[in-house]
Amino acid sequence: MKFALLFLRLLPPEISHFIALNFLNLLYKINLISFLFPHHDSGEPFDFKGLTFKNRLGIAAGLDKNGDFIDCLGALGFGFIEVGTITPLAQPGNSKPRIFRFPSQGAIVNRLGFNNKGVDYLVEKIKLRSFKGILGVNIGANKASEGQKRIDDYIECFSKVIPHADYVVVNISSPNTPNLRKLHLEENFLPLFEALYSARMERKYSNPIFIKLSPDENEETISVILTAVKKFDFDGVITSNTTVNKENLIYSGRHNLSGGLSGKPLYAKSNNLLKIAHAHDPQMFKIGVGGVDSKEAFDMKLDLGASLVQVYTSFIYQGPSIVKKLLK
Repeated sequence: MKFALLFLRLLPPEISHFIALNFLNLLYKINLISFLFPHHDSGEPFDFKGLTFKNRLGIAAGLDKNGDFIDCLGALGFGFIEVGTITPLAQPGNSKPRIFRFPSQGAIVNRLGFNNKGVDYLVEKIKLRSFKGILGVNIGANKASEGQKRIDDYIECFSKVIPHADYVVVNISSPNTPNLRKLHLEENFLPLFEALYSARMERKYSNPIFIKLSPDENEETISVILTAVKKFDFDGVITSNTTVNKENLIYSGRHNLSGGLSGKPLYAKSNNLLKIAHAHDPQMFKIGVGGVDSKEAFDMKLDLGASLVQVYTSFIYQGPSIVKKLLK
């Protein structure tokens, strides 16, 4: 396994990502994945709003944007899977290269830009899944959409995925779609939240809706959003998305490193956002993500108030063994 991970690091990030996930999918289809990566249903079940998570560890959105790998990821022992971010229309994302790895620092910088095959493709993939665990869908807006059209994009995705999603995440915090983070401002998020609330009531969707937050906003901005999350009866927040702050990253400067930083250098900032959210409302449901690469980091997220925890970058670097490592 270590040799395979080292080999994949020699390849361009998006190519290695494609190869690794398709290889996992092959192992799943020939019934070898549970033999090679046994997990014995580690961790304790967790219940929330009628949903039973078989453990508190999940895979974050961004790894499986289109729902192509739900079954093989689900077979690795995660308590829940989150797919997306998805948009109404397929879009290619930003120009390449758009992923940069820093293995010695356990970090990745990406500026993918919501590259995906569109919500209709995702829905068809979800319909075909064998995975019976908890599945979340992360929704966004197309790059070209602004103003009311951007809100309409979220509502279109929401309406199409809710028959198939155990929970929905509203992504207002990606740094790689122009002006998306302006949805952290009250004059921008209020119309979106109002539209989502109305759509939820109209369609009688009782499962959780979470808002995914940026770690780069100040405490006052976050507090206003958290108050609105409670006002509109949404079910919690995800803390956090990637950061555009690279001060904790050591790099040569040979690349233009615009984009979001994930992994170990994000750990402190994501934890700070989790602390702010917990101090604002200890009862609010929180999913902690950012820099979780060890059992200690996993436990810290829970200690700071998270009920569930997600990984992304550590899965890229450590492979499926991260599940057993964190849940031991």
